[in-house]
Amino acid sequence: MRQLLLLLLVLLFATCPSWVSAQVKALRFGQVIDGRGRVIPNAVILVKTDRIVAVGPEKDVIVPATAEILDLRAYTAIPGLIDAHTHMTFYWDKAPGTTPWQQLGTLGPAVTVFLAQENARKTLETGVTTVRDLGSSDNMDLAMRALINRGAMHGPRMFVAGNGLHISSSPYKVGAVPDPGQCDGVAEVQRVARQQLAAGADWIKMYGSTGSDQDVTGFQTFGYEEMKAAADVAHRTGKRIAIHSYGPDGARDAVRAGTNTVEHAIDLDDATLAAMARQGTIYVPTVEHNRYYIAHRAEYGYDSTIVAGLNQYVAKNFETLKRAVKARVKIAMGSDAVFTGFGENTRELAWFVKAGMSPAQALRTATVTGAEMLGMEGSLGALLPGYYADIVAVEGDPLKDINVVIDHVKWVMKAGQVEVNHTTPATPATQR
Repeated sequence: MRQLLLLLLVLLFATCPSWVSAQVKALRFGQVIDGRGRVIPNAVILVKTDRIVAVGPEKDVIVPATAEILDLRAYTAIPGLIDAHTHMTFYWDKAPGTTPWQQLGTLGPAVTVFLAQENARKTLETGVTTVRDLGSSDNMDLAMRALINRGAMHGPRMFVAGNGLHISSSPYKVGAVPDPGQCDGVAEVQRVARQQLAAGADWIKMYGSTGSDQDVTGFQTFGYEEMKAAADVAHRTGKRIAIHSYGPDGARDAVRAGTNTVEHAIDLDDATLAAMARQGTIYVPTVEHNRYYIAHRAEYGYDSTIVAGLNQYVAKNFETLKRAVKARVKIAMGSDAVFTGFGENTRELAWFVKAGMSPAQALRTATVTGAEMLGMEGSLGALLPGYYADIVAVEGDPLKDINVVIDHVKWVMKAGQVEVNHTTPATPATQR
């Protein structure tokens, strides 16, 4: 009899799914928006370690007897959000007599990475569990990515670009000494792009025009051949490229060159928009970024002339976004968060709805499209079995009002770990 019981136990563990024999988390929600068109009322999500193993109506999901149960039935679950454009290592400590741009680069890499934990924490608070970080220095973004992956720092999953490629006369080069991102001509572009990838960058970032903070000029810098050289280097190694262009000329050549994403651009002509829609080029408009500068002008020391220029750019940026929506260009949510902009990562979604998207379409820019942009559509951007357990609980219905996502994030899980809990009262884990 004893041998028979042992045999039965062996057979049981050999034939049962692995998650049945291990403790899982059972998350109960008022409804689940799975990111692929399904809205499931009275739903349960089962999580094992860092992955989702089941999603469905409570009546249909078998919850293991040993599961840890979290009661979030007062909330709606959405997939963890993806911010397509951040600068996580741009940190400002608000020291008296300083502005963010003046202080940038003066604290040292180690101190900056340590202090930038605040940016990472604030990003998680907005429900953003993954970011594409488009430009840092001294390998600080690679260091943050490694620390977060090791669990030594709390923050969103990071895909990084290292040093952005720029021409020698670019405003992104400070001082007379060339930095690792500086390059002129096809051969130098190839060399520097390869060096960024060899250092561990996930993406190539290229500054295809002037334009940043108070500068809204948008003059093209790199030419088509240089852009194509950078895109070819990235694509040959299975990587991707993002090209910054404040103006239409750099963006037009970036699309011709095969960029994966275009950042910021205004005044895109109809032919360029049609090419983007046809090729699947993703537009990351970052309209909110310049509104942020206007709202925080006192921190930056911007006068009325600078603010007027920023307002003009925001208006053109928004008009271009509206035209891109009508042209069916793929659009991703990117905050371009810097310094005190972390914690405001998702405000871009409101611009998308104003531009003609439904709340569901706007939410898609920060989930499904963001995952596709990263080449992670099989593991991010949706609440499905096998996907990372990146789950956000919001108060209200985001399919009726996108501000629910912007202002009412209450609870955040990243890769199966609860990172944010503002439920009232704090959601207890109960044992059944």
